[in-house]
Amino acid sequence: MASLIPSFLREKVGFLVRARHTSIAVLSAAGIVLHLVLRFAFHLSATTTRIPLLAVLLLGGIPLIINLAAKAFRREFGSDLLAGISIATAAILGEDLAGSIVVLMLSGGETLEAFALRNASSVLALLAKRMPSIAHIKRNGVSEDAPLDSIREGDIVLIHPHETCPVDGEVIEGRGAMDEAYLTGEPFRIVKIPGSIAISGAINGESALAIRALRRASDSRYAKIMEVMRDSEQKRPQLRRLGDQLGAIYTPIAVALALFAWAASGEAVRFLAVLVIATPCPLLIAIPVAIIGSISLAARRGIIVKDAAALEQIDRCRTAIFDKTGTLTYGAPQLVEQIAAPGFDSREILALVASLERYSKHPLAGAILVEAARLGLPLPEASEVNETPGAGLRGMVAGRSILITSRGKLPASAHGEGTNTPSSGGGGLECVIAVEGSFAALYRFRDAPRPESRPFLRHLGPRHTFKRLMILSGDRESEVRNLAAQVGITEIHAGKSPEEKVEITRSETARAKTLYLGDGINDAPAMKAATVGMAIGPGSDVTAEAAGVVVMEGSLKKVDEFIHIGRRMRTIALQSAVGGMALRVVGMLIAAAGHLTPVNGALAQEAIDILAVLNALRTALPPRRMSAF
Repeated sequence: MASLIPSFLREKVGFLVRARHTSIAVLSAAGIVLHLVLRFAFHLSATTTRIPLLAVLLLGGIPLIINLAAKAFRREFGSDLLAGISIATAAILGEDLAGSIVVLMLSGGETLEAFALRNASSVLALLAKRMPSIAHIKRNGVSEDAPLDSIREGDIVLIHPHETCPVDGEVIEGRGAMDEAYLTGEPFRIVKIPGSIAISGAINGESALAIRALRRASDSRYAKIMEVMRDSEQKRPQLRRLGDQLGAIYTPIAVALALFAWAASGEAVRFLAVLVIATPCPLLIAIPVAIIGSISLAARRGIIVKDAAALEQIDRCRTAIFDKTGTLTYGAPQLVEQIAAPGFDSREILALVASLERYSKHPLAGAILVEAARLGLPLPEASEVNETPGAGLRGMVAGRSILITSRGKLPASAHGEGTNTPSSGGGGLECVIAVEGSFAALYRFRDAPRPESRPFLRHLGPRHTFKRLMILSGDRESEVRNLAAQVGITEIHAGKSPEEKVEITRSETARAKTLYLGDGINDAPAMKAATVGMAIGPGSDVTAEAAGVVVMEGSLKKVDEFIHIGRRMRTIALQSAVGGMALRVVGMLIAAAGHLTPVNGALAQEAIDILAVLNALRTALPPRRMSAF
């Protein structure tokens, strides 16, 4: 895809950078080992044993120093600058072994970080392997294979059996089924007939289909998912920026201490010894490793972290704001009442409606199909199916035109004499049915709460220090209050428009950090206004720019898992950074007192780095318990 080329180039550049650091690390290790062998095994002269170390400083140290100098020229005074100063100082003072160890430390640390990040984030790259590289495009009546980026809106794309759908489109020929579980989490295949929507990344079944592309491949749903995967790896969260800030403060302090040790003792080697052990690699390596490890763990649990800053913020949230439908409820209402108009048989109407609803993904469709199956009703074949958002579902069933829509969208012509629709009930969802242009029935539904909703909400306060819980919904107040009573929430805001949701969320966020949990589409503006926005369940769409976290499975237990992952990430990252820095301070004081040579300081520094990174890598490993309820 054309839009993916810059990312491809970035990946290639990243690979070359990693290869360079790896090469320098290997050269440094080989040079040090060769020096030790020549010196202690063969007892050669100092001049001869120095050659491998000079090669390390020239071939490995100079490129690293040039890179660090370029950063300094851009006024990027990170804590890795200390390593560059140490290498240059070691070369000037003739401490070749110490300088070579610092080269190994710096390049090895970069290599270890790249290895950790690459392995920790490998789960996020799995989706990219699903997408085909070519598509079968039908032009002038002839099918030809062409790259995905050649697909344009309106092109006819053929999808062979068992192939992956390359682009979002509308089915125009064929009948079959597609597996969309990669995004929706639904364990069954979705029936596709002319007029149905096929989404990119779905796996076709046994029948060939022809679709009309609705957008370019680079703008498809699947391409956006892969873009989210890359963003989750590349974005720098607040916790890592904090590490950089601490490093920027720490660097001049370390240099000042090194200068003081030199001035007090008159020995330049103490300046080098302090700088060698002072380099704060736990800030440079351990924190990002902990972040990416947590992103990887979350991905394996079906939680896509789009904005890694959410990992750092989630444990600080004190107000939880919930959408109702699909969040605290299943988003799968049950049919609880059927009111047929005079002259219509309720069973016959249900069979007609269910026949049409087989081709719909509307939340009410499932409830109708379940009721029809419970009654064992035969379902006639439907044709000319058309579902326009906001207008309802139309089609022909058994030679009769059927319209399923809302009360307000029912045409005035459908209201014949004596066939007015019943008055609205005291809450819940509803739809009206017209047969051959006349009002035929009204169906009422109830959306049951998830069984885990109440225990999940009850544990947020004691286990995660949330102070306030509220429902913010566009549904009618009677329905919202009914749900709130069942799940144990007392504060509700019902009948709110998207604009009102945003204002309420902004107001709450000004008081305390907020978690907004919704479906990821309708609640996108409010999600963006919250401290952490989470999209949950099959109805969520990871292309929603506002959602910082997407829970692919519609389960509140996954939300709890993410809170635990965020808290654990912050704890381990701070352990690695603060623990590593504390050990360095001790080492700096010992070096300043003259009890550590530059070589010993470099070895101690390397040991501290390994401990910090190994500790940070624990974030990629699942703990014994991922949930507290």
